[in-house]
Amino acid sequence: MSQTVARAIDIVGFVSVRHRTLGEIADHLGVHKSTALRLLQTLEEGGFVRRVPGGMYGMGFQLIALGQLALDQVEARSLAHPILHGLSERYGQTVHLGELVGDQVIYVDKIDGRGTVAMGSRIGLPAQRHTAAVAKVILAYQDAETRARVMERTTFTRFTPTTITTAEALEAELALTRERGWAEDDGEHEDYINCVALPVFDARGKVTHGISITALRAVVPLEELRAYVDDLRDAAHEISKSLGWRGDRHGHR
Repeated sequence: MSQTVARAIDIVGFVSVRHRTLGEIADHLGVHKSTALRLLQTLEEGGFVRRVPGGMYGMGFQLIALGQLALDQVEARSLAHPILHGLSERYGQTVHLGELVGDQVIYVDKIDGRGTVAMGSRIGLPAQRHTAAVAKVILAYQDAETRARVMERTTFTRFTPTTITTAEALEAELALTRERGWAEDDGEHEDYINCVALPVFDARGKVTHGISITALRAVVPLEELRAYVDDLRDAAHEISKSLGWRGDRHGHR
């Protein structure tokens, strides 16, 4: 990749986390301020970064427009969105749609619940492969080669006492997921949050998407959240049918 292009991409990612000064950007890139400034001026003209009060730089509004266009091109997201919205309205909880992209599961849609507690999930960001229910439910239905490749790239970082920390334990969890038909997150990334997830099948019978519902443990314990599985399965089946799936709601043809 061209060094200039690589640096420009790096800048966009760097300022998207929080506002940065010219000096911070130059230090991050390992270049002189004049070089960083030329890159920033070009990115600013294109709307990819913007100057904010205090002489700092932030993410440009053009990225929001392009991001929305990219999301709109994901057919599953367009089909699933009203169904996810209905689930969130019914239960008042946060609902996600995840998609397998390469070796990662990416959040491609999220409907926030009525609570005010922040969650680490964001549209466009990857889900933790070994903790997020939506990642587990998608990985559970992949072939053995794909699962092995994904696990090789998983760090198995421990976040809470219930985090799965080995490939063997995750493989066992994925086998259980296939057997019962849904995945769970038992406070494995954020110990105050639980989640259950169901697979979405496409016309080929492949699972490249999953939907999940997430709740605060103090409000809806995992045992109670499991009671949502039937409704979540109906929603997943409705999305699957829209994608051409002709099997039943349990993934059988």
